[in-house]
Amino acid sequence: MHNAITELLKGSLLIVGALFPIVNGPDNIPIFLALTTDLSNGSRAILARKIAVYGFALLIIALLIGTHILAFFGVSLPVVQVGGGLVVIVAGWKLLNQDDDDGKKPENPAKPAGASYLSRRAFYPLTMPLTVGPGSISIAIAVGAGQPGGSESRWILLLAAFLGCAAIAATIYLMYRFAEPIGRLLGETAMNVVMRLSAFILVCIGVQIVWNGVSALVRTILA
Repeated sequence: MHNAITELLKGSLLIVGALFPIVNGPDNIPIFLALTTDLSNGSRAILARKIAVYGFALLIIALLIGTHILAFFGVSLPVVQVGGGLVVIVAGWKLLNQDDDDGKKPENPAKPAGASYLSRRAFYPLTMPLTVGPGSISIAIAVGAGQPGGSESRWILLLAAFLGCAAIAATIYLMYRFAEPIGRLLGETAMNVVMRLSAFILVCIGVQIVWNGVSALVRTILA
């Protein structure tokens, strides 16, 4: 029993340690604010909750059955990295070339958006690829595939995945829920500068993800 609890804690901390730096980057806050300037505070709070739920679902699916999904469609992990990296590059490039006027808040208060509209917008692009992108998904798949087999280990992985992903989802919610007070604290000019830098970093992350996938594919050809 003691060994099982120890393994559960180790597995949960491994998941949180591997995913937290990628999922909860501080550069997500200015991008989130830039993409939701037309929404009210209440709509942003709903978005924060939906992004946390979607992020939890994506991460736990990638951890538990990610390798099986890729095998079913005949897709390798490097191919996922290349395709996902291109999506990240496109998203970052659009933000990098966004007009300054697009980042300003409208003079009139924004109206609450519909539930279906918020659900669609919460998933793309705010959850995928901004929050839970191809980098975090590929890491989650690798962590899940690296766990030992066996029925007991499988149950430990299930519990560890649930606890670890729940902790990550909670931090996602807190980060986006309080993004607006953080933005007000920094000021409009500082947030615009940080948003541009964050968009550039997002493009660089996408290039790095693509490079990792291409390098893996080239190694398979040379081998």
